[in-house]
Amino acid sequence: MIDKPAGVAMHPKSGSPDSPSMAGALLSYLGEGSVAHFVSRLDKGTSGLFLAAKTGYVHDRLRRALHTEALYREYRAVAVGRVTPERGEIDLPIGRAEGSIVKRCVVPDGLPSRTTYEVLAQNGRFTLLRLIPHTGRTHQLRVHMSALGYPLAGDWLYGTEDAALIARSALHSYLLRFTHPISHKELSFTAPIPEDMQRLLCGTGADLA
Repeated sequence: MIDKPAGVAMHPKSGSPDSPSMAGALLSYLGEGSVAHFVSRLDKGTSGLFLAAKTGYVHDRLRRALHTEALYREYRAVAVGRVTPERGEIDLPIGRAEGSIVKRCVVPDGLPSRTTYEVLAQNGRFTLLRLIPHTGRTHQLRVHMSALGYPLAGDWLYGTEDAALIARSALHSYLLRFTHPISHKELSFTAPIPEDMQRLLCGTGADLA
């Protein structure tokens, strides 16, 4: 289990093998000859927990559990506006946006994509959300909240960039729970919401631990 800071990519930039990345940090920790077996991945701007395995066997077992009840993932996000209704399910297909290799959008012929959300706290400008992805599409949570009319704070691609407010999309991988494929123990990990997201939530009275 690894707690990733915002702004660090999963892999080095193309053509820049020494650029900072979680793959580089993990290989340095594991030692020469090791392999970075990422089970889950996060966008560069997303902070929080992701899962990596030390062996190919464990990686395969955990990957099979991904997007099932056996590997539960929960995010915290700060959306612009007062989200209503306070809980719901977003079931909208996602595909590539025309003319872009990066951007995704809701399209009728896209891949099935499902997210559930719940409002945890609100102030005059922002809403703290619990987001649970039931599928694993690229940018799924960001696309779904934008499609609902409540883009994430700071989201340059699906909302409005405002570096003075927050220098990234306000999205954090908060909780991971799974059964270890070798010991069969249920493991659960949480990572506190980072300070840059906490600043947006002043006055909500939310428990940010």
